[in-house]
Amino acid sequence: MTNYRPLNEKEIATLTVYGCSAENWKAVQVTEDFSPAFISGVHFSGSVFLGSYQKVYELSGGVKKHSGIYNCMLHNCIVENDVFIDEIHNYIANYTIQEGSFIENVNLIVVDGHSSFGNGVKVPVMNEGGGREIPIFDYLSAPLAYILTLYRHRPIVIQNLQKMIDNYAKTLLSDKGTIGKNVRIVNCGTIKNVRIGDFATVEGASFLENGTINSNQQAPVFIGSGVKCNDFILSSGVSISDSTLVSRCFVGQGCIMGKHYSALDSLFFSNCQGMHGEATAIFAGPYTVSHHKSSLLIAGMFSFLNAGSGSNQSNHMYKLGPIHQGICERGAKTTSDSYLLWPAKIGAFTLVMGRHIKHSDTSDLPFSYLIENATESYLVPAVNLRSVGTIRDAQKWPKRDNRKDTRKLDQINFNLLSPYTIQKMMKGVEILKNLQLISGETTEVFTYQNCNIRNSSLVKGIDLYKTVINKFLGNSLINRLKETEFKTIDEVREQLKPKSDKGLGEWIDLSGLIAPKNEIDNLLNTIEKETLGLGEIQYRLETMHSEYYNYEWTWAKQNLEGHWNKTIDEITSPDIVNMIELWKTSVVKLDQLIYNDAKKEFDLNSRTGFGVDGNEEQKHQDFESVRGSFENNTFVKEVLNHIKIKTELGNELIQRLSKIN
Repeated sequence: MTNYRPLNEKEIATLTVYGCSAENWKAVQVTEDFSPAFISGVHFSGSVFLGSYQKVYELSGGVKKHSGIYNCMLHNCIVENDVFIDEIHNYIANYTIQEGSFIENVNLIVVDGHSSFGNGVKVPVMNEGGGREIPIFDYLSAPLAYILTLYRHRPIVIQNLQKMIDNYAKTLLSDKGTIGKNVRIVNCGTIKNVRIGDFATVEGASFLENGTINSNQQAPVFIGSGVKCNDFILSSGVSISDSTLVSRCFVGQGCIMGKHYSALDSLFFSNCQGMHGEATAIFAGPYTVSHHKSSLLIAGMFSFLNAGSGSNQSNHMYKLGPIHQGICERGAKTTSDSYLLWPAKIGAFTLVMGRHIKHSDTSDLPFSYLIENATESYLVPAVNLRSVGTIRDAQKWPKRDNRKDTRKLDQINFNLLSPYTIQKMMKGVEILKNLQLISGETTEVFTYQNCNIRNSSLVKGIDLYKTVINKFLGNSLINRLKETEFKTIDEVREQLKPKSDKGLGEWIDLSGLIAPKNEIDNLLNTIEKETLGLGEIQYRLETMHSEYYNYEWTWAKQNLEGHWNKTIDEITSPDIVNMIELWKTSVVKLDQLIYNDAKKEFDLNSRTGFGVDGNEEQKHQDFESVRGSFENNTFVKEVLNHIKIKTELGNELIQRLSKIN
């Protein structure tokens, strides 16, 4: 703890000569090694505590400025060692400014009354008409917010969680704010009731009110020119710039907003990006991305979304107000000028093209195309499974994780195939077969959940879903055996036995966290009994994430037993070999479809516009100089190599299995 002493007469006299004044010099205290040499033009009021100012800052262009306090008014402030403050046009009131911070050319920095600095602010997410308000706080995670948003049928859970968050906000209630260590605040307007973490940069911000900037050395926060934020919490590693507007929002770790983006009443979780466009009352799960000026995301839940230019939704039917909502499950994409009239529910990894006003629910038919055809919505089931774009997305998300903080708030599962998506495919096969059974196999167009499905699309969809189901189950089986040693079938059976029965039943995606529903229900039951705090809930969610592959195998093992019509204790070596052969066939088939899809990017149509003013040969040369050849494309090589590696892996395991007793 820093020891302070009163100013002596000589120090007061020196400060007075340097143009300083005080309502009461006795209320100004300093550290033992304080020197008045670098204090000038300052008026002190209330209780003020000053440190020692020895550091010299070197700015861009080689300009140097000595730490100290110049040309400002301080009221009820603690200014720690080596801080630089200059040109505060109004005053700084009720703040602790920690060591090494640099503040210059700012209108006003003040805590007015008591504040929890954005904690406890209720955000009316998803439904502008209310009913799903989420109290935000420093450590809000996507899975916890998912529960708070969608589990209103568990009122005691919601009530207890809201009470925990309110209690947390009360612990922060203070009439004094903090500007952390090594913070840089320059050329800003008003900063009111804002708590700023270490190593943050606030440069040219116009107005910040009632919020927390959870910056730290590992993952600094940047706030740039013209930014206006009120009622907000910014997590570590966030960047907000270019006159972006943020009001009543939680912004998660590693998010980027800029280029005049506007965000109102919304939650953004890890690695979201917002540029140019607008978001209102949205739940933006991890990797929700909107980069275009004419795009509006409103009253919806999204994750791993890529919104095309002109993507819009409507939550208002001009009757009872903006009360409608929609969900795009993980991995959905909206093409340019797409439109969705809420309520609607779009299945995982589904591509939306055109305008859709029939309130479709495609959640049990994932990896599809939803296409407009003469005002009708046509669904092409499973077709996105063979898309090169889907595979590229799955590969790029982990590489684009912008979180630098060692403490990750969101538990993100990047797996394209998981019990969550595979169970949907299994249900999808059942749905499509039932449509055939009810309407007849010769029916040209089937109707499902306000969508039309062509006969040819239905048949191909069933085949694709089955292929991918076999691939996933084979993957799970092989991953269980590939790096193990066994000499007998009993040893194989032992290795295939799950560690527990956790993982059985339905799986859900809590905005990035993929987990068995039973485990989530157990957590909710515990929350109802008020035996967990917020930290313990976060730990439970993190544990589920870390146990994913154990849970996954429990689920896969049960489905493999269904495939074999035998228990693990009854299976034989030929049973396993047959499954691996089926897996090999599925992998090669799917990779070949992806290979063929990639080839379309190199066909004659793709060369249109190349070789301007030249002949066909020059067009070919121009195309290859820009795009390269199909055979040498990195992704194409990866697909071919994947076929080779997986085939060799399957053959090696089959060979070992053929030798066991």
